[in-house]
Amino acid sequence: MNILNKNGYDLKNVTKINVILGKNGCGKSTTLKRIEEALERDAEYGNTRYITPERGGALKFDASLAQNSTNEQWLNHQLRQNQFVQFKQQTLLQFRKLELLSLREIEKQPELRNDHSYTFQNIVDSVNSLLDNIEIRREGSDFKIYSLSSGSEIAPDNISSGESELISLGIECLVFAKECDTEKHNILFLDEPDAHLHPDLQSRLGHFLKDLVDTHEFKIITATHSTSFLGAFESYTDVSIDFVVSGQTEINFSPISDVYRKVLPVFGAHPLSNVFNEAPIMLVEGEDDERVWQQAIRTSQGRLRIFPCSVDSITHLNEYETEIASVINSIYDNAVAYSLRDRDDSTEEIDDTPPVVRMKLSCRAAENLLLTDEALSRLRVTWEELEKKIETWLQRNADHSHYQHLCAFRDEGFQRKSHNLKHIRNDLEWSTDL
Repeated sequence: MNILNKNGYDLKNVTKINVILGKNGCGKSTTLKRIEEALERDAEYGNTRYITPERGGALKFDASLAQNSTNEQWLNHQLRQNQFVQFKQQTLLQFRKLELLSLREIEKQPELRNDHSYTFQNIVDSVNSLLDNIEIRREGSDFKIYSLSSGSEIAPDNISSGESELISLGIECLVFAKECDTEKHNILFLDEPDAHLHPDLQSRLGHFLKDLVDTHEFKIITATHSTSFLGAFESYTDVSIDFVVSGQTEINFSPISDVYRKVLPVFGAHPLSNVFNEAPIMLVEGEDDERVWQQAIRTSQGRLRIFPCSVDSITHLNEYETEIASVINSIYDNAVAYSLRDRDDSTEEIDDTPPVVRMKLSCRAAENLLLTDEALSRLRVTWEELEKKIETWLQRNADHSHYQHLCAFRDEGFQRKSHNLKHIRNDLEWSTDL
């Protein structure tokens, strides 16, 4: 599905859940609001709503808000504001609306009417599934908040901003889902729904949204700069993503690729801040190389700051570099990433592809680093001593499966920088103990 020429913006390849990821100030909020405003006037679309990123207020009843909130256009206009100070107050009104919609749904659908296990409490339970330490309980036409550990009531002002936000978001999304027109396109625009949420709760919200779009006729377009939130959709087939930069008006969504599944957990380990720049990702050719650099980081005691990430093979390294550049350009200021190739038998030079700095070992592969003077000194052995130890090992292990490989290393002049040590690296470690 494409949404084209809406207030100067185009959305292409829209699926059930669509994620726009970019850094602050790149125009994500403007994009969502402008498109939603255009769709509200388009007869092809049924229910559309933009939910603001800054959700102020408290979960308390407000009589003046109740009068205005009966006007859907007024409410939608307020929700488009970057800061709607009464967002949470209107949650109680939305809760009442949710109950009414649910009861009408049960009344109109015989299968639900005959299923006595399905009640409005099922809807309340779905909101509570977002919460860890508290729950909401129906009290008349409204709800109150209770501690799960003590069972005592908690004043709305005394719960965390994240908990308050999840309650508001959950109810708002459920109301939207039940108001959808099944004969038209319905689009929910969520702008940074992960704000104020711990990464675990971001993931929980993601799963909640997946369940909603799977059981109702609408699509979600959400903007975020949280890779933890994005990670909740890793295994979901109907999710697409685009990494955007400032001034971009054409959004081309694409499925989460195997490359993204590999590298996004790395970014999820870093809050979107300068922490990333202090330990940028470094792509390496394989898992063995990744383990080598992980060990180097541990033994450096903080002097070496990188985050090694292995790719499947050298043939995929270019693809990873391209995708990494797209990610970090859209979510970090002045970011940098590194990629490290084995030299193998190649002598050609490689150029950087900013912001990715491309490097190549001066030796054949990471295994050859084991035989540097610096590494050997850690083992309390010199290179000359190791040569003698290898000779001793060969004299004692003529029937070993790697005997011929180690002989070739010796016969070719112990070329510790350029020889292929893949088959004998473990044997070299054992020989140092002789």
